Amino acid sequence: MTTRQRTRRQSAAAIIALTAVASALGTPAPTQAATAPSTKAATAAVSWSGLMYRSLTREATAAAMRTTYAGQKAAISTWTAEAAAATKAGTAAQSTLTAAVTAETNARLRHAAARKALVAAKTNLSTAGKLKPRSATAVTKATNAVTAATKTVTTRKLQYQRYAAALTLARAEVKTAAARLTKATAAVSFTTAAAAKTRAAYVALPAAAALATQAGTLSRDVVAQIRPAFKAATDTTQVYSVTVNKTVAFAFKRMVDDAQADGVQISGGGFRTTQRQIELRTINGCPDVWTAPASSCRVPTAIPGRSLHEIGLAVDISSAGRTISSKTPAFKWLTVHAKEYGFVNLPAEAWHWSITGG
Repeated sequence: MTTRQRTRRQSAAAIIALTAVASALGTPAPTQAATAPSTKAATAAVSWSGLMYRSLTREATAAAMRTTYAGQKAAISTWTAEAAAATKAGTAAQSTLTAAVTAETNARLRHAAARKALVAAKTNLSTAGKLKPRSATAVTKATNAVTAATKTVTTRKLQYQRYAAALTLARAEVKTAAARLTKATAAVSFTTAAAAKTRAAYVALPAAAALATQAGTLSRDVVAQIRPAFKAATDTTQVYSVTVNKTVAFAFKRMVDDAQADGVQISGGGFRTTQRQIELRTINGCPDVWTAPASSCRVPTAIPGRSLHEIGLAVDISSAGRTISSKTPAFKWLTVHAKEYGFVNLPAEAWHWSITGG
């Protein structure tokens, strides 16, 4: 990975972490609202900005999708293992429950039998006490029987309570295991669907060049739609002291940053008023400010009202404080890379780059 690629990926990471899938599917990214023109009619400008945003963040978007997909696959494995564990726990809990039901039933029956035996022992004691002549041996025997029966009832009651508690716990464990399995099964289903969606979005993710090319086909429509309603106060912004149209702000900033990462410093002059365009026509010796073609000036200068500088869609590039020429490193870098950011050179002017090349 080159320094420029690393810089590009790092600079986009914070945005992409939240908008990767949305960007891949064409949903406007968070930053686009801030960089779109204010005019409602400029739909081509919004589309151009969105396409360039997706193109320039495509690498980071793809990386975020791969990370998301890997996490989803890991989650599927985790939840699948959890479902298997829950199934095993449910089987064990059901076996315990079956045994607990039998044990509780037997303990309840033994307790009932012990209570019945106690009643009989008390009846025998009463009968022994009423015998005439009174038999001390019979009374003692009956008393001992009552004592023994009472002790048995106490023992059987404690046993029954213990088995009843075990049955309640076993039923709760079965319920818990069932809920655990339901949750794990639902999670496997949900995560599998999410992973499939992420993979489909990744496969469908257009190449950066294709997105940039698509934006390029809209460039003249962008100019046509922005120019009639352009307002410098609301439709421009500064990127490293260069005033440009908000439509191209994100792309221009990325171009400056990536050039810097490659060791090439670029800046320049972007937006200028119509009044300044008139002044330049005069300074550059155009035969007529309003009618003479740009090529008739000492330095080619567009007729006022026709320059892309007047709507912030062109930048005269400088490097190290000097206007670039075709022999400078900046021009050579731009020749190779500028199209990635939606900028095209006007062949007659090495320094002039705009979204249409005009």
